[in-house]
Amino acid sequence: MPSAHDQRNQAADGSAFEPDVVVTCLKRRFTGVSGTINALLPWLSGELRVAYVGEDLPGAELAARSNPDRLRRMGLWRAIWLRNHGRKIVWHVRRNHELLLAVVLRDLLRRPIRVLFTSAAIRRHSLLPRLLIARADAVIGTTEQASALVPRVVATIGHGVDTDRFRPAADRDAAWRAMGLPGRHGILISGRLRREKGTHVFLEAMLELLPKHPEWTAVLAGLCKPEDEAFLAPLRDAIDRAGLRDRVIFLGPVDAEDMPAWYARCLVTVACPLYEGYGLTVIEAMACRAAVVASRAGAFESMVDEGRTGSLVPPGDAAALAAALEPLLADAGRARAMGEAGRARAIERFSITSESRGIAEVVRGLGKA
Repeated sequence: MPSAHDQRNQAADGSAFEPDVVVTCLKRRFTGVSGTINALLPWLSGELRVAYVGEDLPGAELAARSNPDRLRRMGLWRAIWLRNHGRKIVWHVRRNHELLLAVVLRDLLRRPIRVLFTSAAIRRHSLLPRLLIARADAVIGTTEQASALVPRVVATIGHGVDTDRFRPAADRDAAWRAMGLPGRHGILISGRLRREKGTHVFLEAMLELLPKHPEWTAVLAGLCKPEDEAFLAPLRDAIDRAGLRDRVIFLGPVDAEDMPAWYARCLVTVACPLYEGYGLTVIEAMACRAAVVASRAGAFESMVDEGRTGSLVPPGDAAALAAALEPLLADAGRARAMGEAGRARAIERFSITSESRGIAEVVRGLGKA
């Protein structure tokens, strides 16, 4: 008879669930990395048998319910003691503490696993992460820059987006009007409200541009943590002094499931971080037919077709950001044309299907090693 452990891991057809890969997301707060995993899991389970270990993610829950023989949600303890029947199970991790856990499982607990790490950083890792990455069996870089900074790279695979989920509104103007916000057009920035994300750069540009362009309203979608309130307070005061309180909308945290609709409502999206590991915001916005203006950070330079789908500016330069946005705010038709080109580029070059297939190929190779 099967053990209690095996019974808990029975697939729908009665056989033991034997994943090809364990995907981890061991961070409570929903971050950009969490969003990447959330979007990828339903697609990856179409390529491989996946055990997911981590916090609640809408994509993971939906995929596990709809296809339980391909994606199984598991607790950490159960995943550690999965039966492998002579195969190597790949543990795919994206954060340093998850990498440490996987290395400990393999080297100290002697679990029959292969450790696969995805590195998005485009600056040199500190000492401990470098030592850990050197212990991985294989590494995927998300850009050529990231791949050049780490050892054991077997593939460079950029992130993609689900262009069916991130899609334009049937009528963007009607979608904007339905929200009851001022003006005719929205200009969106998403992410944590803090200095690293360039919130101050965006707001300084808005203080210059919005008085000259009354048909536009700025929308900020993201959490401001208590430790960042002091950073944001003088910017809010400047908005009030400029009489722009009604045209700078702070949405607060927005659920991941609601973000595609905001990209689709707003004609322009800005991504102006001072530093970014990769950054999905730009291709999510492009997929929703928004024109984009981004800082030269993360992988944005590989995403934006300068002058065709949007513009790039130096990080931290509010004057340059305002100058890049001015032609779009002055001519909404130009922004619409950039959005059309961006949607086509997102479908052609940044599909999540290409990402999932690339990862699956690496996993299959490691599992046989």
